[in-house]
Amino acid sequence: MLKPAVYIGRIQSLGFRMNRKVQRLKYLSSDFLAACISWFLLFILRKGLIESPKFGFEVSVNLDLKFWISLFGIAVFWIILHYLSGYYKYPYRKSRLHELGMTFRVSLTGTLILFFTLILDDTIISYKSYYLSFSILLGLHFILTYIPRFIITSRTNYLIFSGEIGFNTIIIGGNGKATEVYHKLTSGKKTSGNKILGFICVNPLPVKQLENFIPMLGYMKDVSTIIEQNKVEEAILAVESNDYDLMGDIINKLKERKIIIKIIPSLYNILSGQVKMSSVYGTPLIEISNELIPAWQEAIKQTMDLIVALFALILTLPLNLLLALVIKIGSRGPVIFTQERIGKYGKPFNLYKFRTMYHESEEFGPSLSSRNDPRITRIGRFMRKFRIDEIPNFVNVLKGEMSLVGPRPERKFFIDQILKKAPYYIHLQKIKPGITSWGQVKYGYAENVDQMVERLSYDLIYIEDMSLYADLKIITYTVLTILGARGK
Repeated sequence: MLKPAVYIGRIQSLGFRMNRKVQRLKYLSSDFLAACISWFLLFILRKGLIESPKFGFEVSVNLDLKFWISLFGIAVFWIILHYLSGYYKYPYRKSRLHELGMTFRVSLTGTLILFFTLILDDTIISYKSYYLSFSILLGLHFILTYIPRFIITSRTNYLIFSGEIGFNTIIIGGNGKATEVYHKLTSGKKTSGNKILGFICVNPLPVKQLENFIPMLGYMKDVSTIIEQNKVEEAILAVESNDYDLMGDIINKLKERKIIIKIIPSLYNILSGQVKMSSVYGTPLIEISNELIPAWQEAIKQTMDLIVALFALILTLPLNLLLALVIKIGSRGPVIFTQERIGKYGKPFNLYKFRTMYHESEEFGPSLSSRNDPRITRIGRFMRKFRIDEIPNFVNVLKGEMSLVGPRPERKFFIDQILKKAPYYIHLQKIKPGITSWGQVKYGYAENVDQMVERLSYDLIYIEDMSLYADLKIITYTVLTILGARGK
C-alpha cells in the first residue's frame, strides 16, 4: 500500500511526463514551421529582388513538387541542428536570455551552411546579392524561430511561478536548516517550481522540526526507493554544513539517481569546480551540475552512437552469420549470450554478446574469466582476441542502453564487491556504459575484483575529461587493439 505522498507523487509525475512530451512538441512544431516560412519567404523575395532585375522581366514563382520536397528537407535540417545544440533536452527549464543567444548562434550556423551549400550557386546581379540573401535568411529564420520560443517559454515560466507546473522535490534533512529552506521556498509570492512532497531524515534523532509542515518519507538508507516511488526530480540538501563526511556520502547516494541536487551556499567550498550558482526567489541555492559534457556534444555523441551502431550491424552481417554457424557447430548452447548488467543510474539491462564459453559455465556462481580459462571455447578464444564477440553490443547501443564509449558494464554481484573497496565506483553510473572505454584500452579485461578497482581509475579520468575528442581517441586505440589482436 502506497503512502498518500507516494501516490500523489506518481500522479503528478505521470501528468508532468506527458506534458513534457507536449511541451517538446510545441517547440519542435514552431521551429519546423519557422524554418518552412523563412525559406519560403526567401524563395519568393529572391524572385522579386534578385532574379527579376537580373533577367529584365518578372520571374514567375513555380511551387512544384521539387520545391516542396526541398522545403521539407531544409526544415528537417534545421530541426536536426536545433537537436544537436541540445535545445530540446530540457523543455521546462529554460532561460529566455540563454534561449536568445542559443537561437541566434544556431540560426547563424545553419544560415552559413545553407548559404555555402545551396545559395552560393544561385543567379545573382552582383556579389551584393549574396549579402542580401544571407541577411534575409538569417533575419527571417532568427525572428520567426525566436518569437514563438519566447512566447512558449514565457507562458511556461508563468505557469511555473504560479505553481501550476512543478517538479517533484524532496528535502534532505529535517531540523533547523531544512525548516528554514522549506519556509523560504514556500513563502514567496512566486514559487520556485518545486512541489515539495516531503523530507528524508538524515539521522534517527527524535526531534524532526520539519515534520510539523510536511510528511517524513523515510531515512537515507531508503532514498533510492523513495526517489523512484515518488518520481522525484529534485533534492534539496539542507543539513549542517560542517559535517563534510556526511555531506559527501549523501551526495554520492543521490548521484546514483537522475535528479537535480541543490545545496545551501555555505557548502560551495567543498564542491569547487563542480557547481553552478542558482537563485530560487530569495532562497539562493547551489546546483550540483550533472552535465559531464555540453548538451550539444552529448546530442552529437548520441547521434554518432546510433549511426555507427546501425552501420556496424549492417556491415558485419555476413561475419555475424558465419560466427553464429561456427559457434553452433562448435559447442551446444545458444549463439547469443545474454547476461544482466547494470547501466546508467543503476538501471539493469540485458547485455548481448556472442557466446565464447561452454554452455552453463557458471553453474557454481558468477566468476570472472582469466587468460587461460578452460571454460572458453576455441572459437571463443579467437573472438576474444579480436573482440568480435562484442559485436552484438551494438544492439544494446541501438536500444539506448549503451554507448560506443563508456565504462564497461558490470554485474551487480561484482559491483557490490567493488563498492566495498572503492565507493566512488558509483560515479561511473552517471553515464551510459560503453562497448569500449579508457579503462578497457589502457588496462584490458579484469580477472578479479582488485583488477576491476585498478581499472576503475582510468574510467574515472575519462568521466572527468569526457568529450567528443576523448571518445574519438579511445575508439582509435580500440581499433588498433582489434587489428593487433591484443584482446583476451
